[in-house]
Amino acid sequence: MSTFFDYQNEQVANLPLHLRKYIVPQVYEKYTPVDHAVWRYVMRQNYSYLKNVAYYPYIPGLKKAGLTIEKIPSLQEINDALTVIGWGAVTVDGFIPPAAFMEFQAYRVLVIAADIRQLEHIEYTSAPDIIHESAGHAPIISDTKYNQYLSYLGSIGTKALFSSKDYALYESIRALSILKEIPNVDQKELADAEALVLYNQQNLGAPSEMALLSRLQWWTVEYGLIGSIDQPKIYGAGLLSSIGESASCMDPKVKKIEYTIDALTYGYDITKEQPQLFVTPTFQNLIDVLTQFESTMAFRVGGLESILKAIECKNICTATFSSGLQVSGVFSNVHKDTNNQIKYINTNSPTTLCFNDQFLTGHGPDYHVDGFGAPVGQLLGTHKKLEDFTKQDLNEFGLVLETTVQLNYENGIQVNGKLIGVTFKEDKLILMTFDNCEVTDKEGKTYFEPSWGNYDMAIGDAIVSVFNGTADKSIFEDQLYVSPKRTYQQNYTQQDIRYQDLFHKIRNYREEKKLDNSLLLLWNTLKNDFKEDWLGALEILELVAVDTNKTDLSDEIRAYLNAQINTYPKFTKLINDGLKIIDTKLKFE
Repeated sequence: MSTFFDYQNEQVANLPLHLRKYIVPQVYEKYTPVDHAVWRYVMRQNYSYLKNVAYYPYIPGLKKAGLTIEKIPSLQEINDALTVIGWGAVTVDGFIPPAAFMEFQAYRVLVIAADIRQLEHIEYTSAPDIIHESAGHAPIISDTKYNQYLSYLGSIGTKALFSSKDYALYESIRALSILKEIPNVDQKELADAEALVLYNQQNLGAPSEMALLSRLQWWTVEYGLIGSIDQPKIYGAGLLSSIGESASCMDPKVKKIEYTIDALTYGYDITKEQPQLFVTPTFQNLIDVLTQFESTMAFRVGGLESILKAIECKNICTATFSSGLQVSGVFSNVHKDTNNQIKYINTNSPTTLCFNDQFLTGHGPDYHVDGFGAPVGQLLGTHKKLEDFTKQDLNEFGLVLETTVQLNYENGIQVNGKLIGVTFKEDKLILMTFDNCEVTDKEGKTYFEPSWGNYDMAIGDAIVSVFNGTADKSIFEDQLYVSPKRTYQQNYTQQDIRYQDLFHKIRNYREEKKLDNSLLLLWNTLKNDFKEDWLGALEILELVAVDTNKTDLSDEIRAYLNAQINTYPKFTKLINDGLKIIDTKLKFE
């Protein structure tokens, strides 16, 4: 693993090892002068429009997040700013799994894609990029209620159960977003990737907890509006970072709906503009809706349905017994009694036993390497729960160490073996260990045989909580999923490098506030050698438009840009929006 930098930020420094594997360094030198020009254009356009419709004061919000209009921010600058409000930021490679994304939020760390959109995708990209993550999320995070909502969303997101189909969708979306950023991508490959995303979206079945929670995140954090239905303001990062959709979303044809728990019923498509948006009156309302959703989650309700969700997940989950014992592994089976209640559960992968999220010594994945099984329920012949037995109760019930005993459960499970150990935690009996043990039920089914070794029996009359991942996060660090498919990195031609050098020189002119005759040479090179350019022409026009001695050059550039609109209609809005800022002499303050 590469060297970990915490940017002298406490939140980043406190990230656990299993999350650090998603972090990639921000190699600031990789951002080209064209990349900085893309950032500057988008941020200027955002300010032009969002100063009137964004929820927060735009420039003050940027400054609080360590951002400026002029250049791509460094992670150090962002962390220096966010540390004031108890947050941090790291860079990652494109999309990461939703569970990991949520957990970063729980640790009060913003996840920012290291890459920036390409010039040809300047209006919108479906791939995560530094414009979306930093310019969209970071400026509003200083709002106390909003950052409380973000961390709350993250904390329950770490426990949300997902389905195996969720990961198939995640991988297909990640693959599509990468393809869309590749210049001259094979169109059949792109069409196939889009078809796969559509197929996975349409074949998810009943949405998992993570899918539902992702909907709430999408309609709030990414595409949320706040205020009144008639005059809402934008706070969602997806809108704030899209110079196209931030304007079109206010069109009356985009339906505005009051934000309630019913937003769960609306799916979304990341490749298209949204047909409806949700308006919350306050950020407290976001917290209230999330509290409603939390009350329905498996980690709050437990029981049979929650175990079934864990089995469908096909990944490491944790089931908590009423005694407090936690079993973490890939759940494979649940056996029901005649009352349709849990009788016995199994994992089929290396399994860990924990208590209060702490690994129980001797009960790690190397010991329970083939899985784990345990009965759930109450014993026959006693009204006292087995988990509440004291050592004296065990003796009085005939459960004496180093003797052969038999336990009969109300649900028909029978345990026969030599009792060789008992484990108590916080006055709860959580585990009994047997030698030469057999576990069966009244129907004659065998759950454990003596030849399998010692039988460590979890204690608890119910499963009270089920959640995603392992209870002790340090145990399964190496098993957490990281996509093998990396984002596309540009290979620049000599012509690309020449183009970038022109933007470097334009920036120098702007920063030094010094115009000379070499600017004309630069302009001639740009118009003659880079036939599809429009952004460089706008930046030069911005410089000469304020100089009364350069009226002829200014007129020539304007004529060129109008000709570009006729030749390349796809540039029409981009050029006109750029000209509007120049002509109105917009001040960025």
